[in-house]
Amino acid sequence: VACFSPFHFHRVFGAMSGEPLSKFVQRLRLERAACQLVANTARPVTEVARDAGFASSATFARAFREHFGVTATDWRGGGYENSKLGKTLGNAGKAYEVSSSYPDRNTGNLRWRIEMSSEETGNAIEADVEVREIEEMHVAYVRHVGPYAGDAELFGRLWGRLMQWAGPRGLMRPPETRMLCVYHDDPGITDDERLRLSCCITVPEDTAAEGEIGRMSVGGGQYAVARFELRPDQFGDAWQAVFGGWLPRSGYQPADGPPFEWYHNDCREHPEQLSILDICVPVKPM
Repeated sequence: VACFSPFHFHRVFGAMSGEPLSKFVQRLRLERAACQLVANTARPVTEVARDAGFASSATFARAFREHFGVTATDWRGGGYENSKLGKTLGNAGKAYEVSSSYPDRNTGNLRWRIEMSSEETGNAIEADVEVREIEEMHVAYVRHVGPYAGDAELFGRLWGRLMQWAGPRGLMRPPETRMLCVYHDDPGITDDERLRLSCCITVPEDTAAEGEIGRMSVGGGQYAVARFELRPDQFGDAWQAVFGGWLPRSGYQPADGPPFEWYHNDCREHPEQLSILDICVPVKPM
């Protein structure tokens, strides 16, 4: 597909990503398994290993211990507490109020109300969460690999490059064009220098990729969709409200596929400079 021989593909991939292809694939499998072990503690470790692509429990056990320094069972039992994930889950000073689920009168979809306060920052965040189907979307994207939290200048550059490409090609067609930011890795587990994100716009399916502009599909399916109005310093708290507040009380667990932000306005045009967006997380029943 990439039009390289296997030999040259491995060389180019390693040079661009900083790690060999085989280690890259195994790392993603292990990180996915680590998330699942914590998200659904009733699920057998052997099933988690199989879903992560490991042929045997023994192979998975050795690889997991080498990567995280603890066994999968110990990780699930609290061994993650000294990791990035433990610091995220143990983030003190935040209180969540999650209302009971109720069906939307118009759609019949389940809805919740989240209210969160942070003693550390004084931020108060409210959101409505709905579990509903989202259709598959074809997108063009610019990708970044590395740290990104709180870096408004970085996001400005990424969106600027994407708009500079899309505008002259007539691909910015409001309101049909959707703007998304897809997060491919869990910042609670993946090292900062390996975090991947993609700033995206929806495009026709036959749009060609060019240079640094890539093309991919954002999978359709069942998503938890949380609507927020946020200041720039509240994005991290909003994600924590979904994953640390709503998800453990919802009866759902993360499904395959990356979560993303779906933007509905230009914050510069908002009277309070707020971003109106949906945090969308693929989910499935526990």
